Amino acid sequence: MKVTETYLKGCFVIEPTVYKDERGTFVESFNQQEFEKAIGTTVNFVQDNESVSKKGVIRALHMQKEPYSQAKLVRVVKGRVLDVAVDCRKDSPTFGQHFSIELSRENGKQLFIPRNFLHGFSTLEDDTIFNYKCDNYYQRGSELGIIYNDATLGIDWKIGSEEIILSEKDAILGAF
Repeated sequence: MKVTETYLKGCFVIEPTVYKDERGTFVESFNQQEFEKAIGTTVNFVQDNESVSKKGVIRALHMQKEPYSQAKLVRVVKGRVLDVAVDCRKDSPTFGQHFSIELSRENGKQLFIPRNFLHGFSTLEDDTIFNYKCDNYYQRGSELGIIYNDATLGIDWKIGSEEIILSEKDAILGAF
């Protein structure tokens, strides 16, 4: 696997090795030992989540506050997304900066998002299946969110404003 750290310290793009032959493809999508060796830290994933979304859905921007903060390893099983991570570590030199990357079944890329980052994605194709591993359990009372179109963050979600589909909860989130 190829692992590249983004300009947000601790946030990594992971490209698993794809094996192809006349039968199709095989990918080891996760190997705990190799993963931890590549990113240089121990992560104990305890929960897997999966969503299926129409084109134009924005699921953003969420995180959980301490002590329930979550690191995530995300990937697309089918379709395409623009995945976004925002550094919310107040002592970080990249506080308030975001990183975005297209993840798809075809490119096989994954993104590791460390704790204390906002996370969200926009779906670029219908019936997109998005999978994420979390290193802490979901705690409803500790969830924080920021509106997807926050002017300070200036995220380009790569979809037109007329295509955007939001949950009621995401439509009323506050600013960064």
